[in-house]
Order: sequence, then C-alpha cells, then structure tokens
Amino acid sequence: MPHGSSLVFNELRLKEELCDAVIRVQNEDFHIHRIILSGCSEYFRCLFTRWSQPRDQVYKIDQASPDIMRLIIKFAYIGSEEVNQQNMEELYIACDFFKVTGLMEACCSFMGDHLSKDNCIDIWQLTETFVSPKLNSEAFHFIVQHFTEICGSFKFLKLSVQQLLKLIKADELLVRDEAIVFEAILCWIDHSPEERTTYISQILPKVRLALMTPEYFTTNVRNNKMVMCNTECQDTVETAQSLLDDGIVSSLGIYHPLACPRLPASILLAIGGWNKNSVAVVANSIEAYDVSTDCWVNVTNTEEETHSNEAVVFLNRSVYCFGDHDGIEPLTRVRRFDLATHTWHKVAQMKTWRWFASITALNGRIYAVGGYDQQNSLRTAECYNPETNHWIMFTSMIERRSQASSTTFQGRVYICGGFDGHGSLSSAEYYSPETKEWTMIANMSVGRYGLGVIAFEEQIYAVGGKNEGTSLNITEAYNPRINSWQTVTPMRRPRCNFGIGVVDGRLFVIGGLNSFTTMSDVESYELNTGEWSEAMSMGISRSGLSCCVISGLTNMADYAAPRHNSLDPPSVLTDLPLYDID
Repeated sequence: MPHGSSLVFNELRLKEELCDAVIRVQNEDFHIHRIILSGCSEYFRCLFTRWSQPRDQVYKIDQASPDIMRLIIKFAYIGSEEVNQQNMEELYIACDFFKVTGLMEACCSFMGDHLSKDNCIDIWQLTETFVSPKLNSEAFHFIVQHFTEICGSFKFLKLSVQQLLKLIKADELLVRDEAIVFEAILCWIDHSPEERTTYISQILPKVRLALMTPEYFTTNVRNNKMVMCNTECQDTVETAQSLLDDGIVSSLGIYHPLACPRLPASILLAIGGWNKNSVAVVANSIEAYDVSTDCWVNVTNTEEETHSNEAVVFLNRSVYCFGDHDGIEPLTRVRRFDLATHTWHKVAQMKTWRWFASITALNGRIYAVGGYDQQNSLRTAECYNPETNHWIMFTSMIERRSQASSTTFQGRVYICGGFDGHGSLSSAEYYSPETKEWTMIANMSVGRYGLGVIAFEEQIYAVGGKNEGTSLNITEAYNPRINSWQTVTPMRRPRCNFGIGVVDGRLFVIGGLNSFTTMSDVESYELNTGEWSEAMSMGISRSGLSCCVISGLTNMADYAAPRHNSLDPPSVLTDLPLYDID
C-alpha cells in the first residue's frame, strides 16, 4: 500500500501541479516530477541529469506505448504493479529498457507464475534477449517438463537450431520414450526442409538412440532416408546399434551419450526410521530412488541433528517431517526441508502430541490424524496451513487410531487400519473437507496396523502391516465407486512399518520390518501385470521410515543419480553415486 507522501505526489501529478517535465509518447503527454521518476529508473535519472539540459521540459519517448508508459509512471509514484497476461511481455521489455527494476521483477514474478504451454517458448526466448536468468531457467524447465505437448506447436517449429539442440540434449527433458524426441526433430526439419535437412548430423547425436526399442530404432531411425543419406548420421546409428546389441552398460553412473537416461519426472525419498531393531536412529539419513536408473542415492543433510521422523509429506517443493522421536520419547516439533536450498526450517508445532500419526496433504493443506500420546490412541485431527504457519483442530475421527495409514483421493482424506489401544483395526473411514465429517467405509479383510495406504490408479491400496505380532504380505484394493475391497497379488515378503509411494506408474514398498529384522529391500507392483517385482535395495535397512514422492523441481538432478557420460567423466570419485547401477 502506498504511503501518504506517495499519494500526495500522485495527486499533484494527476492535477498537473508542481510538475517540472513532460514525457511525450506518441503525442500523449504525461506531466511528471523528475525527482519521482529518477527514484525508480536509472534511465530517467540519466536522462534528466546527464543526457539533457536543465532547461529542457519535454522529453519525447519512442520506446514504449502510452499504455505501458502510464503503468511505469504509476508504479514510480505509488508502486502499482498492474501486470496481466496481455501486457506482461511488452511491459517487461519496456522495464528492461528504462531500467525500472522493481516493476521488472514484478513482471518476472507474474510470468513465472503464469507459465503455460502457449507462452513458455515466447518467455524463454524473451528472457534470452532481455536477460533474466531466473525466469529464463523457469521457462526452460517448463518446456522440457511439457515437451510432449509442446513439440507439435507452431512456436516449437519456429525454434532456431541452437534452441532445439539445447532442449533435446537436456537431461531434464521429460519424455515417455526417445521416439518422441526423434519424431519432434523430423517435424521441426519438415517445417523448412531445404534449410534444415543439413542439421540432422548435429541433432541426431543428442537423441538417446540406445534407449529406444530395437524395433523402433531399426524401422524408424536406421531406415530413415534422411539419416541413410548422411555419412555422419550413419556413424551415430552404428554406435547406437552396437549399444543396443550389447545392452546398455553403465559403470558407476558413467554412460555413453546415446544411452544416458534422462532425469525422471518424480523421485522417491526415504527418510528416517530405525536400524536393525535397536535404538540406533537413522532419521537424518535420506535416500533418493531414481526410477530411471533403478538406483538409490544418499542425499543426507549432515548438518541436521539426528531424530526419527515418523511421517513425511511433500508440499510446495518442500518436505515436511512430523512426529520426531529421539529414541526415548516423542518430540513436538515439525520441520520443513527446502528441496531447492537443501536447508531445514522449523515450522509451527502441532497442537497435540502425536506419535505414530497419519499424515497426508490435500489442496495445499497438511492433515495430521490420530496417533498415540503415550497414554491413548487418538481420534483427534488437525490441519496445517503453510501460508499462515498455523494449525487448527478439525472434526475427530470415528475410531481411535495409531499406526494407521492415510492417503488422499478425489478430494477426501482416507485412513485405514491402525491400533485402537485394544487391538488391530480392519475399519477405514474418510474425511470430506466440504462436509467436515468422517464417514465409515467397508472394512478390510484383515485388521492391521503399521500398514501402507496409497491412492493408485483410481483405487486405494492397503498393503502389508502387522496383526497380532505377525507381519503380513496381504494387499487389498478399495474401489470407492462400489465401496468394496478386493484382494490382489500379495507382496513377495511380509512387512510392516515400511515406506510406500507411487513412481512412474508403479507402486513401491520400501524397507520395513518383517517378523524378525529390519529390511532394506524394495519391491514394486505393476497394475498391468498384477505382479510384484524386485527393485534395487536401499543402502540402509530400516523400519519406521516414511517416504514421499517429489516432482516439479528445477533442481531434480540434486536428488537423482549422476548423469555422467563417457565423453565427460566425473572429475573426482566423490561425484559418483553411493550405490552402483546395474
């Protein structure tokens, strides 16, 4: 809000009182006070003090339209930031020319918040010409994350070869398979074949050809007429063919450029837990699972003190950790790990002491439900708003539950199983923020606590857990449309108090406790086959861990296996991933 003197000066401007100069834009005059414009613009400060004479009264400006100049002058007087999708690019260019730093920052912030498939290429190109590194990086990240939808657009076809190369060689490029990249290249060349055909030898080596299926590679790449007619392309094709024939081989994350996996869209984090059934806490250990390389990477922040984090949730590019335990008693704090800066921050404590609580996120809020207060299993629930850093209590559950598990699905919070202080529960219920009520749903076939519950492919899966001291491998899927559970293929091994997450269309279970010891092994369930299969084990065996899936980060590479290639080997041994990649 502008302060009093700003409003006074602006009123004088509007009344054309005490003004000492006129800015003329396309025959439209703006009466201004030179000292006000000099305060917000380096350009006008130089114009009034160095590039003109004191007797000059009228300054003709050709570098902006009257509407844009009106916005700049209004910002200079009262700090008004009237940026919208219609004027953002023109205003950004004008602010860059006139060096109106504050309004230019507002333009960058607005454009970053309103990136879309229609404007991302325009903004990327704009910020390369009128340099804004942060916004340029955000626009580039948006393009590579939405490449499949963007690569057929007219704006994509108008890219320069340098811009195209920058996109397709990026590890961050998010594509289901490399065939999409190759076909996008063919479309780009076909848009102006006489000019662009010669670029094929530069472009083809940037495609990860050895990641294609052999059938597609042979039919569509090797036999492509343009590729066949280019000697350099033929050399690239032969190299890719040998990699396909031999299988993609990687040694400690060192890949051939034609076979280097791109960064995954999502990465699974495993945080906290207990090691080997003892009081040894591994809570400050964070491992990241890169599904594209089937590899776990240690991303532990060693500066954070050790505690056991019993629940984590990903929200707004941060991981929130709840229910800390130091091996003796519960702690009351909640922490937020900023994935961009790799730093921990304290946030408001929950209103209730909750050990073994169920935590989930819905519509920008975090829900903490049930738990154990060292005396009783709880029915109470509370909700956290990150914008206000404040917790509020909301409607209590129908059942008391600790060591239950929760998830969100179709605007509801579901919670299943748990321990009520007397025995394991087979019951489940959901909370609707609209009605502010809990509703019971059909019971699971078996009562259990320490289970994993997650929404997966239009159903809610309840996996594993413990009943009367015995770890289970049972898996059930709940269909909300018919309010019914169906037993599906059980896990290969029984486990409880494990991590769970959905990555790349597969449901993963991580670590946990069988009937005898903690586990490091991982298995995944694929809906198409209805079968569980082995995945790479963690580096640490642990139970009581929690997992979350992170996505949408501009620094996703910080949490993925390194993408070294054989032409650019790692400089030091410590650059290599903690665990080998098969």
